[in-house]
Amino acid sequence: MKDPVIIITEKPDAARRIADALSNGKKETKEENGVNWYKFKKDGKLFIVTCAVGHLFVLDTIKNRGGWTYPTFDVQWIPTHSKKGHEFSQKYFEVVEKLVKLGKDFIIATDYDTEGSVIGFNILRFLCNKKNAKRMKFSTLTKDELLTSFENVSPKLDFGQIEAGLTRHYLDFYWGINLTRALTLAMKNYAKRGFSILSTGRVQGPTLAMLWEKEQKIRRFKPTPFWQLELHLKVNGKKIIAHYEKDRILKKEIADKIIKGIKNKDAIVKNIKKRKYKQSPPVPFNTTDMQAEAYAQFKYSPRQTMSIAESLYQAGIISYPRSSSQKLPPKINYVKILKAIAKIPKYKKLAEELLSKEKLIPKEGKKTDPAHPAIYPTWEIPKLEKLTPQQKKLYDLVVRRFLSVFADVALKESITVALDVNGNKFLVSGKRTIEPGWTKFYSPYTSTEEQILPELKVGQKLKVIKVELLSKQTQPPGRYSQGSILKEMEKRNLGTKATRYEILQTLYDRRYIIGKSIQVTKLGETVTKVLKEFCPRILSEELTRKFENEMELVFNKKKKRDEVLEEAKKILTEILKDFKKNEKKIGRKLLKGLLEARKDENRIGVCPKCGGELRIIYSKSTHKRFVGCSNYPKCHNAYPLPQVGKITPLHKPCPICGLPMIQVWRKGKRPFRMCINPKCKSKENWGKKKDSKK
Repeated sequence: MKDPVIIITEKPDAARRIADALSNGKKETKEENGVNWYKFKKDGKLFIVTCAVGHLFVLDTIKNRGGWTYPTFDVQWIPTHSKKGHEFSQKYFEVVEKLVKLGKDFIIATDYDTEGSVIGFNILRFLCNKKNAKRMKFSTLTKDELLTSFENVSPKLDFGQIEAGLTRHYLDFYWGINLTRALTLAMKNYAKRGFSILSTGRVQGPTLAMLWEKEQKIRRFKPTPFWQLELHLKVNGKKIIAHYEKDRILKKEIADKIIKGIKNKDAIVKNIKKRKYKQSPPVPFNTTDMQAEAYAQFKYSPRQTMSIAESLYQAGIISYPRSSSQKLPPKINYVKILKAIAKIPKYKKLAEELLSKEKLIPKEGKKTDPAHPAIYPTWEIPKLEKLTPQQKKLYDLVVRRFLSVFADVALKESITVALDVNGNKFLVSGKRTIEPGWTKFYSPYTSTEEQILPELKVGQKLKVIKVELLSKQTQPPGRYSQGSILKEMEKRNLGTKATRYEILQTLYDRRYIIGKSIQVTKLGETVTKVLKEFCPRILSEELTRKFENEMELVFNKKKKRDEVLEEAKKILTEILKDFKKNEKKIGRKLLKGLLEARKDENRIGVCPKCGGELRIIYSKSTHKRFVGCSNYPKCHNAYPLPQVGKITPLHKPCPICGLPMIQVWRKGKRPFRMCINPKCKSKENWGKKKDSKK
């Protein structure tokens, strides 16, 4: 058969599943240079399914036009494999390039979002020499949905989605390339040597500024001492603790006076208040909610969560994991999914309980997504033994969240008992679950902590065992976690569901931030302060939000891409004009901050022999790194270091030997912590093989 229909997918697994679904398993698998593609006949036509591996084309500057200067807006799309570090995509590029020449009709079956649409459109226009094609739209890689998507294939591409995606690529590239050049040249022109590549971006800058704002609040915070009083009582053999009615007593003399007044006195039950209340089920997962919950429950980074979720989606067992929606439309077929979930023993009773309900109505949130529903488990049942431990955990979280949104409200009761001790009021609280409702379905991911009080009566006299005075201090604002920062970015409309975790990761990679409880480094602080002083618009959330809204207009075909880009060029040119005026001042401050940051990164702790500073030192003769003392040559104290991986000082002592602790990060492996002392008892078993029986 001549002129086969070419179906273009985004990833290898998607190509295999689409070919399987459309051919009913009767596909012919071909392989070229390690890349699989598929061939089959359907309805008298020949079909070929081929795949990209993400973006096969990326934006880059046009070479030899003005050199390394700014501003520059001369950009073009080039094959991704021509960029260093992306050579792996070349074999996919070559297979797609060869296969598309065989056909005249094309179906784009990449992920149905702006990124997937850009991937498909670029292949279509650059390799197929076409401007339009048919479009398959799906939210799961299940056989049923893929067949439905194929039977209802759209006759043309969604150009609103494509244009919005292209607009984002150009905007982000304009900001990234120009601001990176500006920052780096400012240092290079001032320092001539010893400079480093610095970068910021359209969303990266405002996000870092937001984190720095929180950092400043924490640093400015001055703790205030306060005291709390606890009353320890015994009722029918059960110990309970009551607290003084004021949560904070600001003067110790007052606390001492209260203690004196209640010494050797009994507590009298003055009042008992009971309140029943309902606790609604959670709403379905969108991308940000899932990332935040996975971090809270498993400490998975947002990037790790998305990698795991993508693998579950490619396996066909959860829906598309990049969605803003908190809604589950009936068309996904609640009953079919629940019946499938019921076949998994651990969920059997829970799913059957929901199936026995007269009506299945999910608790939904307000957020929507024009392309996809909220994230949900599909009716394709995984073989749990074939999933990795991480996949099992995330799949369980998605399943239980899905089940819980159909469950009843939880009914709970809170009890507050007021006690009088010689005219001083103390309160004791209790809570219990009357009807578990949805919490039974979402367990173990919901707190079921209960405080059951013994039966008490008004007027009852209780024996005081002891009074405890607690000395405390007010605490600074909490730092953002990797989960909470994504929610804050979503709230402020910074980035998108698909890009926020990448932006966060870039800030880590640039060493602007560190830690799971996010802390801004000296380098991140310097870049933010310099930009805030000389070019505050680079950090403007308002400007970022403005362009997010502009892209929404492009998506809805209410504005043209070229209009938005021309406006962006104008604004960016103005910003960079101000930057250029202050380039020397900026360069001087950036270089100073960079040198201080390097000192910070290499500072390990205090030398136990002379009190000097222990630092990471690189030997000029051996090219090896080690920990040495700043008082060398007076002090020769030194410790060896691992020669592979990035080292992060933890700035805390080893609990065994007291020397400083470090964390070692190795590519493709789990990071590990160690103290710098090679003779520490914690390392006694290092290098010894574990007993296999153990």
